[in-house]
Amino acid sequence: MNLVQRYMSLVKFEHTIFALPFALISLLVASKGKPELMTVVWVLVAMVGARSAAMAFNRLTDRHIDAANPRTAEREIPAGIVSVFGAAVFVAVSCAVLVLAAWMLNPLCFYLSPVALAVVLGYSYMKRVSPAAHLVLGLGLGVAPVGAWLAVTGEFAAFPLWLSGAVMFWVAGFDTIYACQDVEFDREVGLHSLASRLGVDKALVLSRVFHVLAIGMMAGAFRRADGLGMVSLIGVAVMAGLAKLRLRQYHREPLSKAIGEGLFELRHVGKLNSRVLWFFMENRRIIAVHGIRNKAKAIPRRDKQTARDRMRDWQKRIKL
Repeated sequence: MNLVQRYMSLVKFEHTIFALPFALISLLVASKGKPELMTVVWVLVAMVGARSAAMAFNRLTDRHIDAANPRTAEREIPAGIVSVFGAAVFVAVSCAVLVLAAWMLNPLCFYLSPVALAVVLGYSYMKRVSPAAHLVLGLGLGVAPVGAWLAVTGEFAAFPLWLSGAVMFWVAGFDTIYACQDVEFDREVGLHSLASRLGVDKALVLSRVFHVLAIGMMAGAFRRADGLGMVSLIGVAVMAGLAKLRLRQYHREPLSKAIGEGLFELRHVGKLNSRVLWFFMENRRIIAVHGIRNKAKAIPRRDKQTARDRMRDWQKRIKL
């Protein structure tokens, strides 16, 4: 993996395109379908800078947490693929790219660039103090439509604010679901998410609420846009369809999840309804310690205790 690939992987560069359609919609509506080429270029540069800064900063501040979590221990910084110094320099350069792009667009964008940076970088610390971090992450992507609008017009309006609200709730809903896979770990290390605070079931209900709000705000945005007509209806319908499709998948019980005290379960759903209980050893080895057939949602206490006893026995023997 060369240097460029390392940093692309660090920030998951391919995910940058998520907020791009919303920013481009805002830009096209603001310019009445005829944006200037350089405005488009600098908006794209600003988006890449903001997204790269946010992602790299999150990886940088979370490096010790990622190293302790078996699911994230192989990420670039804890795995030594990207150095701490290199990640810090990358964050600084990405922030500078955003500020430069804002300066090239217009004075208002430039003056507001520190506010945008505070929002996109703030998520990394918000999850340490409040489950509202899901909404802060959504807001970090939600500023894209407002920024694109300001780049063209130099003034605020209702349309991009409604569109930003849609993006914020859309992202917050999926981040709420995403956090469910680390609920036990988050509780152990003191990270805040709706799942760790309220439990997985209630968190999933709130994720549905967030997505309903997102679709409603998307509809509200398009009602305030001139000339979109059928395009706006198609956009809302597509967004609703995607939400339903993804929620149907994510709201199922995960096939593998933590069950506490270092144990995990792997489920096979079918005629056998089998479960394997396992744990991580050094060097990322997985040790299966117990298997059961059980259709119930909860694992019987006796089987959990059996798995714990066998795990502890393994751990003692390894230390001998």
